[in-house]
Amino acid sequence: MTATELKTSSRIDEHRNRLWLRVWLYCVLILLFALVLVGGATRLTDSGLSITEWKPIHGVIPPLNAAQWQEEFDKYRQIPEYQQINRGMSLDEFKVIFWWEWAHRLLARGVGFVFALPLLFFWVTGRLESHLKLKLLGILALGGVQGAVGWWMVASGLVDRVDVSQYRLATHLTIACLIFVATMAVARGLAPHSTGPSSYGTRRFSGWLVVAVLVQIYLGGLVAGLDAGATYNTWPLMDGALIPGGLFTQEPVWVNLFENPKTVQFVHRLGAYTVLPLSLWHAIAVWRSEPGTTHARRAVLLFVLVSLQAAIGIATLLLVAPLGWALLHQAAALVVLGFATAHWRATRGSYPSGALASEDFDRVSSVG
Repeated sequence: MTATELKTSSRIDEHRNRLWLRVWLYCVLILLFALVLVGGATRLTDSGLSITEWKPIHGVIPPLNAAQWQEEFDKYRQIPEYQQINRGMSLDEFKVIFWWEWAHRLLARGVGFVFALPLLFFWVTGRLESHLKLKLLGILALGGVQGAVGWWMVASGLVDRVDVSQYRLATHLTIACLIFVATMAVARGLAPHSTGPSSYGTRRFSGWLVVAVLVQIYLGGLVAGLDAGATYNTWPLMDGALIPGGLFTQEPVWVNLFENPKTVQFVHRLGAYTVLPLSLWHAIAVWRSEPGTTHARRAVLLFVLVSLQAAIGIATLLLVAPLGWALLHQAAALVVLGFATAHWRATRGSYPSGALASEDFDRVSSVG
């Protein structure tokens, strides 16, 4: 085989392998999207404490008969949430919240298998480029950490509280989003791009936009953890003012940012007021510096998505956060985060080709 033929064959193999890797990673992203939404529904329906034990293997099997259902229900009746909030709940009512939490844990296990098994296959069959191995192992490790954090979160509501800690809930949500970001970034880096990398300023600003969206999602996790979205349901005024009183009534002052529902909701609003103009500025700047490019079009679309998410957030607030609207708000946040990440990765261009370099072909040719 000549050097040219070897080079062409290598590139064809790389293109095919990258295609299959992208298909796999996009399937993982779909499962992660579903997992976060089911997790949101689990929180919003107050179902997260219905399973009071951490059984990574045995927990896959739900109760199969009346005795097993009664055993699970009896365990739930020992925790403060039942004793102080849900006393008198029937077994049928318990089953509703149990299935939400069970589905969330099952999806989490499913994501782990869908990620780990194909990763092993691609690795042992030599389909992974060397620069991808550490990235993908890092995502897998972060998934393992996320499982432990999930139980750490649930454990916070089993003894002295009637719900989980908002600190731990927001941490759990943010780690899930970090896994989503990392997976999206790798998948997008493997995709062919119609244009080359963008300017340094565009790349840097688009990266900071991803960080801003992540911070806003963390703040949303605090809102969910404190049920802060069910209060102060007016806009643009909050409690009758643009800047409401009573924001820093707790001591020490910093605690208000995490434990005062009014302050937490107000800061989440400020986050939205920050992300929206940042995305507008980015769209204008990229369109002026790189008019007509795919980078500019993506920046404009990102602004549109952020604007739509802001509108959904306002509607959710005014409607006092009904389940459907709250989940739509969470889903839209993931769409914004995923698109912002894909946009940032695209401004950097595709991963460099791992095919044999020209000097390698020259060496092969001379030997042949």
